[in-house]
Amino acid sequence: MIARYTRPEMGRIWSDENKYRMWLAVELAATQTLADAGLVPKSAAKTLAQGADFDLSRIQAIEAEVKHDVIAFTTAVSEKVASTEASRWFHYGLTSNDVVDTAQALQIKAASAIIADDLRKLRDVLKRRAHEFKNTPMIGRTHGIHAEPITFGLKLANWYAETVRNIERFERATEEMRVGKFSGAVGTFAHLEPEYEEQICERLGLKPAAISSQVIQRDRHANYVATIAVIGSTLDKIATEIRHLQRTEVREAEEFFSEKQKGSSAMPHKRNPITCEQISGLARILRSNAQAAFENIPLWHERDISHSSVERVILPDSTILADYLLNKTTNLIETMFVYPKRMLENLESTGGLIYSGQLLLDLTEAGMSREDAYRLVQGNAMKAWREGLNFREMVSKDKEITSRVPQKKIEKAFDLKRQLRNVDKIFARVFEPQRTRRSQGKKNS
Repeated sequence: MIARYTRPEMGRIWSDENKYRMWLAVELAATQTLADAGLVPKSAAKTLAQGADFDLSRIQAIEAEVKHDVIAFTTAVSEKVASTEASRWFHYGLTSNDVVDTAQALQIKAASAIIADDLRKLRDVLKRRAHEFKNTPMIGRTHGIHAEPITFGLKLANWYAETVRNIERFERATEEMRVGKFSGAVGTFAHLEPEYEEQICERLGLKPAAISSQVIQRDRHANYVATIAVIGSTLDKIATEIRHLQRTEVREAEEFFSEKQKGSSAMPHKRNPITCEQISGLARILRSNAQAAFENIPLWHERDISHSSVERVILPDSTILADYLLNKTTNLIETMFVYPKRMLENLESTGGLIYSGQLLLDLTEAGMSREDAYRLVQGNAMKAWREGLNFREMVSKDKEITSRVPQKKIEKAFDLKRQLRNVDKIFARVFEPQRTRRSQGKKNS
């Protein structure tokens, strides 16, 4: 991933230097385990633990000649070990992907810890701002058209609940990736025992894959990258909504715009939603990476390397972008401008049309057939829409309605508080689900 979208901590995890450090950690964990089992001389294991090292430039120079990164790595490390006797036990009993797949799991584990922390930060800011705007009324829209009243807090609470689900999904996907393998060239443990794999993985904080070929099966990786794509799509959803709310005709919310910021080289008045648009754009890369991860699942027989080149791109890029986008979105929510007055103006701009559904129910409840009620309500609504009239006033003057339904009943249909009376209950279900379940359990008993 280009430096523009790479935060330093995540970038270090995917650097070549750190990749080879993880390879070395895997190699030394294997050597020590095999030394404890008596397969490798303990003196050799001690020498390797003390002296095994590498120069990145030397690995790169060797790889340019031999065209094999693991051989280049083991050669460069062996050159650093003073004892030839000890160096011959380096990489003993292992095949390349025993090291590569297991070390990759360590990198993903480290990257996932950062993303998990990012998700929690986004969750927390969504919760805070949801409560801040819990009772801030605005119009709800379906198909982009005014529907019925909601609150801005409910919109934020919906994003919060989705983020909580993403946290749970990501925890599961991360745990699936916390596996290593030392089963050899075709997964048969021809040179090492399964018990040694378990011990090496335990040293590294990993679990052994129950079964593998030469590689850990890529359904795990596809699920992991797809989960990141789902997270990215949630962020895209949030950014897209704020972009809509920032449109000049709507102007109910707006991403932060600093005093010195410029929106356009040609139009000084412009305040463009560039952060939201960047989030939406980069989320597309996460989704496309998921498709590439799916393509990595079907490999030839016990392994080919068609997945390897893909993963050199999609695993660093997906985790780097997830980290970047989560931080961008958290800051977006934290700093966005919200305009409650404008929200109320927009809600009231159609002269009560948004209460047509409640009026339909109230007329039906008062004894009118649903067909007659719908005809009367829709007739007034369409005329109000075409001619720019006040729907509420029209209904109050419609004798076909007022002759059959008391005026107080009609007025009650246009009560905003009535529409939003269950906001507290929804918030309790979202933010206090355990208490809500306990309460429901008591009622049922």
